[in-house]
Amino acid sequence: MKDIFTAPFVEEMRKTTVNMYRLGWDERNGGNISYLLNEAEVGEYLDLNHVIRTIPLGFDATAIIGKIFIVTGTGKYFKNVDADPETNLGIVRIAADGQTAELLWGYSDGGKFTSEFPAHLMSHMARLSVDPDNRVVMHCHPTNTLAMNYVHELDEKKFTHTLWEMCTECIVVFPKGVGVVPWMVPGGSEIAQATCELMKTYDAAIWAQHGLFVSGPDFDTAFGLMHTIEKAAAIYAEARMLNGSSDEFRNTITDDGLRAIARDFKLDINESFLD
Repeated sequence: MKDIFTAPFVEEMRKTTVNMYRLGWDERNGGNISYLLNEAEVGEYLDLNHVIRTIPLGFDATAIIGKIFIVTGTGKYFKNVDADPETNLGIVRIAADGQTAELLWGYSDGGKFTSEFPAHLMSHMARLSVDPDNRVVMHCHPTNTLAMNYVHELDEKKFTHTLWEMCTECIVVFPKGVGVVPWMVPGGSEIAQATCELMKTYDAAIWAQHGLFVSGPDFDTAFGLMHTIEKAAAIYAEARMLNGSSDEFRNTITDDGLRAIARDFKLDINESFLD
């Protein structure tokens, strides 16, 4: 059996949580990540017949029985993951009843997965229905994206359009745009279901006055999506400040310009978000 601490999926979680903390996106115990694993790969590091304990999921995950995830723990700080992954991370398998998770490794202090795990699982299911390669879901609290929530209309078309205008690469990175979930109490079924519905269309969603929720086939794609949205929000904040708190910018990327990018890069964009 190989050493679990050398597993690529553990190393990816360690590197990503360090980066997200370093960028200031995951203060204290903020943020969470889940990664859908390949059973054969996990079997190289763990005895899949050894279940440490079971943990109630709090919702019906029958559609993904048997799926295995590595997930950040509830109440855990991203800054501590690299030094102590076995306490701050866990590898769980959705049990045959669809109502519980079987702990295969981690949460060594008796902890459990993030309180947002239902939102993660619902989003995994939603994304897999449109993209069978989707494996990663991330949530964080990026400063500029959050700040933008307080001055910009929280309309999916308008919010996306502003982000697209801020940086040429934006429409390339998220051609379908970003969804917007209105403010809701975190950790509950309401926000999980609302996010799930949006993730059938988008691979990124704003949680109003809370943070950002993204998905992707791998860590680089999901992290890059999050980073690009936050960079665009930072440019918006800076440009707005230089412009006397006005959104009437002297220069911008026009809709014709956005369509030209889509044409040349052969992108399937959300045309309804253009005028």
